[in-house]
Amino acid sequence: MLHGYSHKHARKSYTRVMAQKMVNGAFVMSATDQTTQSVFGFLNFSAIVTIIVVAIIAITVERLITTYLSRFAKRARLEPHTTNNLVLTTRILILLGAIAAIARVGGLQPEWIISISAIGGAALGFASQKTIGNFIAGLFLLAAKPFKVGDYVRIGTVEGLVQEITINYTKVFTSANSTVSVSNLQILDRDITNFAYENEKAGRAGIYCYTFEIGFDHTVSTEKIGKIFDDVFEKYLLELPKKPAYVLIRSGGTERVYLVYLYVRKPEDIFTFRSHFTEEVYLRWDQERAKAKA
Repeated sequence: MLHGYSHKHARKSYTRVMAQKMVNGAFVMSATDQTTQSVFGFLNFSAIVTIIVVAIIAITVERLITTYLSRFAKRARLEPHTTNNLVLTTRILILLGAIAAIARVGGLQPEWIISISAIGGAALGFASQKTIGNFIAGLFLLAAKPFKVGDYVRIGTVEGLVQEITINYTKVFTSANSTVSVSNLQILDRDITNFAYENEKAGRAGIYCYTFEIGFDHTVSTEKIGKIFDDVFEKYLLELPKKPAYVLIRSGGTERVYLVYLYVRKPEDIFTFRSHFTEEVYLRWDQERAKAKA
């Protein structure tokens, strides 16, 4: 009797354990199935429809924004490469947003999205801090427009003709026949001088006023130096939109320094006329100094 009872009880216990295992196994399988369906939600019809809707919305937003940027670029007279950079940046941002939305639809939990975004953001920040800074500075320069392509500018110690303005760098062609690329982040920290004197008007080109210093010792009198300037300037009146001018800005025990105002229509002419003026003025000054010593 006891043995039969124990055997029957053992069978009932075994059956209960097995049922419990089967129930647990079914639960585990259910969770696995749910996880599989959550992660690979694109296999679900409703998820596919949602992803298609997200893609359509992303494409529509991209078309609207890029169209607006193209029209804005035409009104603002931005360079083609600058417009392309803005459009490319916008498309990348929209693509990242669409990927995040699709990942959420696919069942990726918000905690994972936040964690991945945080890690990616930190890595991007450490890897490209200057690049992001240059990008933001480039957008600021495009909005503020302290200069444009073709202007003659002085940015800190770099001086020359602006050849290109990109999101990250501004290229300046200098009098040394070399192109200097200045990061936009550095431009914001430097003094900027744009030598544009009069903006372009209907049917009339603009005027650039370039200033530079010329120094002399006291061998030649002030009157004769003034006569030298006037004689040299007279030679170029027909080639310039306005007669150059000069002013004495400082005088010390060893020298006198004049500031010369040179007016040109084409900014690239500054390279030519400055060197011509300087050579001819010093040539005349050397002649007068030789006469004074004789």
